[in-house]
Amino acid sequence: MSTDSLNAGRGWLDKQRTVAPPGFNRWLVPPAALAIHLCIGMAYGFSVFWLPLSKAIGVTQPLVCGPEVGFWQELFVSHCDWKISTLGWMYTLFFVLLGSSAALWGGWLERVGPRKAGVVSALCWCGGMLLSAAGVHWHQFWLMLLGSGVIGGIGLGLGYISPVSTLIKWFPDRRGMATGMAIMGFGGGAMIGSPLAAELMKAFATPTDVGVAATFVVMAAIYFVFMMGGALAYRIPASDWAPAGWQPPPKAQPGTAAMVTHGHVHARRVWRIPQFWLVWMVLCMNVSAGIGVIGMASPMLQEVFGGRLVGVEARFGELDTAQLAAIAGVAAGFTALLSLFNIGGRFFWASLSDRIGRKATYVVFFVLGAALYLSVPYSAGAGSLLLFVAAFCVILSMYGGGFATVPAYLADLFGTQMVGAIHGRLLTAWATAGILGPVVVNYMRDWQLAQGLPREQVYNQTMVILAGMLLVGLVCNLLVRPVNPKHFMGEAELAAERRLAQDRAQAAESGPGTMSFHRSPVVWVLLAWAAVGLPLAWGVYRTGLSVARFFH
Repeated sequence: MSTDSLNAGRGWLDKQRTVAPPGFNRWLVPPAALAIHLCIGMAYGFSVFWLPLSKAIGVTQPLVCGPEVGFWQELFVSHCDWKISTLGWMYTLFFVLLGSSAALWGGWLERVGPRKAGVVSALCWCGGMLLSAAGVHWHQFWLMLLGSGVIGGIGLGLGYISPVSTLIKWFPDRRGMATGMAIMGFGGGAMIGSPLAAELMKAFATPTDVGVAATFVVMAAIYFVFMMGGALAYRIPASDWAPAGWQPPPKAQPGTAAMVTHGHVHARRVWRIPQFWLVWMVLCMNVSAGIGVIGMASPMLQEVFGGRLVGVEARFGELDTAQLAAIAGVAAGFTALLSLFNIGGRFFWASLSDRIGRKATYVVFFVLGAALYLSVPYSAGAGSLLLFVAAFCVILSMYGGGFATVPAYLADLFGTQMVGAIHGRLLTAWATAGILGPVVVNYMRDWQLAQGLPREQVYNQTMVILAGMLLVGLVCNLLVRPVNPKHFMGEAELAAERRLAQDRAQAAESGPGTMSFHRSPVVWVLLAWAAVGLPLAWGVYRTGLSVARFFH
């Protein structure tokens, strides 16, 4: 049977149909990844819906349920409004399902390719939002949990890891930068989605409707267009492709900085390798400390500095309602500033890791991060708002940088053949950290308040605990060594895995020779980057307006 007839029989989502032809410009792939990550990154911004949803029936004021209505009854009641604490379970499900779905279906993604995984992600994420819209319309919270929480969470997991393996293979010379660009989009999704959702809810709100259901429908449609565009734009390089003039680094040796391996570890074998669990702890500790800060940044700023944020010499508990509202506005600007550093850090630190190595980058995260956490009580006690804010901005940049650097770290240690599946398994560390970090911070705060400590001092011990987490991560990172060659796939096993993954030496329509990324029309690259860059610029602009309130 001829090659043409074989191609004719394959589906348009088939992995072999996505192998890039000669002359394909590799810089077209990062915008495709960004298109998906900017959409699913709205998971970070779903809290913008909590307040309107908490009065979906009452509209102007929440119609409070009676004491007989517990959590399980709230799943089905339609005569009273949901509590914000109940709505927060959607946020929890997002990240539990992100980690678990990435771990479960990471191997499938490697075999079918990023295009099919991206399409499934779009269907799950956008379909989940439509189901949530139905849940809002009929006031059935179980539909929202099933829609955005479960189905949308699966879409999150598949969309998050879908570009990782592809970008690493397109940019073997800049692994950190490539994954940093994509994962930067996940951090920036809420920066676009939150103000968009606020504008849409304002437009759709009526005297009898808070406008959330219609907002879900419109955002699902917008996101579907962008995510499908990104998925269909994915291309994978031929298995023998390399950038022009690039030479693979020398084989890893114990004690070297980069530790870039030439072998490939199978995803099912990674659970038994010590380096995997060391990197798992590295990510878990970095995320636990960072996510704890994200959750408490706004109240911490208000309680520590109190009236000084608005030029009033008074503690937080001594402020009146108008003053509390004023400092809440300042704190919102502080949160927006942290989001900018979170996003920028994903690209900056991941790109820096290409120069100094992944291990050295995480050493910086843990040593500098621990020092900054320990400095916070002193800057707060001294009343130095500038040092306080600067410390948290750098901390949040390293929180985002940890997410963006870890895929390249995994590729260096375990090879590129199944890095997407291995990355999916590693994201269980994120799910763990999403529980560990906030629990430690919230319980410590409540315990210290119960002991009678002033509000401006209740975070001091918490900072020490978070610094301790980073020191645990530092020890784990320092213990990482090149993977023992016995764990790598042999030539026969690797060849069999590549056949299962439909890897080919060349695209079906191409002949022999090395692909070059120089010959694609530059206009397509510019248009692709404009498609994702303009929404991102709008999000930065809107966030900048909030930041301006803080500095003002």
